[in-house]
Amino acid sequence: VVVIYYDIDGLNDLNYAIESYIATWRVWITNSQWHADMAGKNFILDSFHGTLIFSNRHEEILGFKNFVQAVNPFKYPEDTYLTTYWFNNFHCSFSDSDCTLKDCTPNASLAWLPVNRFDMAMKDGSYNIYNAVYAVAHALHEMLLQQVGMPPVRNRKAVVFSPWQLHPFLRNIQFKNPAGDQVNLDEKGKLDAEYDILNFWNFPEGLRLKVKLGTFSSHVPLVQQLSLSGDMIEWAIAIHQIPRSICSESCNPGFRKTPQEGKAACCFNCIRCPENEVANDTDMECVKCPLHQYANIQQNHCLQKSVTFLAAEDTLGMTLAGTALSFTILTVTVLGLFVKHRDTPVVKANNRALSYILLISLSFCFLCSLLFIGRPNTATCILRQTTFGVVFTVAVSTVLAKTITVVLAFKITLPGRRMRQVLLSGAPNSIIPLCSLIQFTLCGIWMGTNPPFIDTDVHSEHGRIIIVCNKGSLAVFYCVLGYLGSLALASFTVAFMARNLPDTFNEAKFLTFSMVVFCSVWITFLPVYHSTKGKVMVAMEVFSILAPSAGLLD
Repeated sequence: VVVIYYDIDGLNDLNYAIESYIATWRVWITNSQWHADMAGKNFILDSFHGTLIFSNRHEEILGFKNFVQAVNPFKYPEDTYLTTYWFNNFHCSFSDSDCTLKDCTPNASLAWLPVNRFDMAMKDGSYNIYNAVYAVAHALHEMLLQQVGMPPVRNRKAVVFSPWQLHPFLRNIQFKNPAGDQVNLDEKGKLDAEYDILNFWNFPEGLRLKVKLGTFSSHVPLVQQLSLSGDMIEWAIAIHQIPRSICSESCNPGFRKTPQEGKAACCFNCIRCPENEVANDTDMECVKCPLHQYANIQQNHCLQKSVTFLAAEDTLGMTLAGTALSFTILTVTVLGLFVKHRDTPVVKANNRALSYILLISLSFCFLCSLLFIGRPNTATCILRQTTFGVVFTVAVSTVLAKTITVVLAFKITLPGRRMRQVLLSGAPNSIIPLCSLIQFTLCGIWMGTNPPFIDTDVHSEHGRIIIVCNKGSLAVFYCVLGYLGSLALASFTVAFMARNLPDTFNEAKFLTFSMVVFCSVWITFLPVYHSTKGKVMVAMEVFSILAPSAGLLD
């Protein structure tokens, strides 16, 4: 597509440019000054068939065609151009005596010539000259009226006007010409111009018809400015479909532009919007969805995220809750058997009081996992962490006390020794309140500085907002876990020392196995905990409570 705006003086330069660059078989769009060699001799490589012309819209001047039809060189003998034109087109000859025309076609008229020789319609240039003459006439009239309105001066000579005095009147002149068109010479008036859109038909060569296709008006709403009958357009030769005025097709919703290196700005590639970004219209930049929304599959609209959590109704939540309740019932059953047979040698030998404390604390360990299931709130967020820390401390410290008791019972064999007195006084049992007090202190610091609170996770699961409990102070949380780990390691160390006790009393071996399970779960808990998100992370916390508790129950 080639767009040209030029006047008649630039025709030769245009001829050279077309011939030099062989700019042929193009769609030409130009102004009404286009006069591409009506004889078709200069542009032998292109007939300019299909050219679109923007011509200033104007009404037909009454009597103009009749005037042109009646024009001949005999009526205007002083017009040498007309004489020459008549000689070339109506088979005339020149008289030898006075160089006048003779032997011309009788009653010849310019209206007889085909359109490729002479177009009867008034050109835009001629129409502008027509308006210019009337503009000067109106300006002179206004200037004379102003002069007549001035008071008379005695002995005043005839007034002679200078050309520059006409300029202010021309600049502000407004009138309607005889054709009925409004003429306004100021710059603002040019902005409201209207154009006829013409299609130049020149196939076969020499047809030279200009067919009106539509109009363009700048002073109407944008959607109504262009009116065009597209089905009437005759396109350039060798063009078989409507040419596209862009280098690249528009990007559909859900896609964004990326420029093509080394090409014009209108040349681009269309690629998908990044994750969770949308473009809801053609050629739009991608925008990120708000945190509470997510992009649909087409990435042209943001959808509201659904709220979720580890609910008891979910398969995972139901499984974990059922497991916790099952272990609780089993633990209570074992506790009931211990109470029922409390006076038997087996129960007494297993340190009846410590066994009761261990079984009760294990029951609470299983039950506290239920605090992690269901919709979190402020109370459950605080209780799940403190209950977990304190109850587990009681359970592990009880195992430590039982293990120390067993080791002391089998290592101290000489009567009268001070350690024997310590064992008989039940001093190892003081480990439980002492260790629990330390954990209570840590939890108190935690709750007093930065306690757990309700939070939302918008990134772990696509299209969902997960309600979770934020740990608050991670430093104190890891202090609680570290303290539990140190107690478990101490219990494992003491139980390992008692692994070779006589087979007649094998509780130490069971305690060693329980602490191996406990420590194994906690060693694997931290890396797995940090690698999971959302509901899976909460489920991992529940599992890390149930698994070591079950190990201690064994």
